[in-house]
Amino acid sequence: MASKRVLVTGGSRGIGKAIALELAREGWDVAIHFGRDRAAAEETVKELGHRFAGSYMAELEKPNEASSLWEKAAKDGPIHAIVNNAGVYMPLNWLEATDAQFEANYAKTMAVNFDAPLRLCRFAARAFAKSGGGRILNVCSRVGFRGEAGAALYSASKAALINVTRALAVELAPANVRLFGIAPGWVETAMAREGMETRLESILKDIPLGRMAKPQDCAAAAAFLLSDKADYLSGVVIDINGASYFH
Repeated sequence: MASKRVLVTGGSRGIGKAIALELAREGWDVAIHFGRDRAAAEETVKELGHRFAGSYMAELEKPNEASSLWEKAAKDGPIHAIVNNAGVYMPLNWLEATDAQFEANYAKTMAVNFDAPLRLCRFAARAFAKSGGGRILNVCSRVGFRGEAGAALYSASKAALINVTRALAVELAPANVRLFGIAPGWVETAMAREGMETRLESILKDIPLGRMAKPQDCAAAAAFLLSDKADYLSGVVIDINGASYFH
């Protein structure tokens, strides 16, 4: 495993950082992508220690940034797996939002949550097929399966990512390219902090295990899926939601 390199998007904080550190502990050489928070990325780099294998800035809501990110990361060495974790969540009131608010939300949500991962899946798959195989892990969401108020556009982006994961798992299996997903519910991250502060009691009532997920819960599942222990799996999307939803 020591010779294998993984690229984690959004790897400077939250779920992405937890995944990056867990994969480093499992013996992967880890490259991270970050958006704008260079200080957070530098802190993650320090924590990765000798397993650090590159740091790349890219604003994935912008056209061609996914392509540039892949090119820069691949130039620094072979990539054997990619974790598409970077994402945005911007609540939208369907009836009250202005047209301008709707269009801005739609454009950024789809660009970051679906368009960029889709393109990175394409770049990675072509490289992996040529090198004999590889693994792609997409960080999806519970709302990709279950509708939630205020999250219509976010739900659409994650549902699309889930189904791309499944479709490509079938198509790319002969090339030894495996695809996986994890679908967290509420997780204790900065992205969820507003909801946690304003309606924590109601959130916890909806989770039979009685607590939110920690980023490390997501990282443990991700590490398993990218390991040789999951060698016969592909197209699997693991729910991480404390028994709050089944499908």
